[in-house]
Amino acid sequence: MSEKKTLRVLFCMGINQNFFDAEPAEAKAVWAAFGAMWNGIHNMPGVNVLGNMDDDQSMVGPSTSFPWTTYLLADMPDIESVHAACNLFRTTVVGEGPYKLWKYCKVEARVGRELIVQS
Repeated sequence: MSEKKTLRVLFCMGINQNFFDAEPAEAKAVWAAFGAMWNGIHNMPGVNVLGNMDDDQSMVGPSTSFPWTTYLLADMPDIESVHAACNLFRTTVVGEGPYKLWKYCKVEARVGRELIVQS
């Protein structure tokens, strides 16, 4: 039986207009929730985060599709872990609630595999 390969996943994250409309205290709570989600992905069993990129200096305003605001590249153990990472946007509470992180940002997970070029 062959060894199960990890999935190479690019999490593409976009900040939406609700964040830009938020009062400073609300925006600070969103940033804290975003950090909790971010660390949640990093701390998932079997996840190896390879890198990230933030596009906030050359992109202004909300991101509803490509180009995204920020990216996280990780090797994930299986598709269920990819779904669990995406679910953090639905379950991470912002501040004292009632809103969750997905009110302020979205995620799209691009799932593939590592490209290995044979010479």
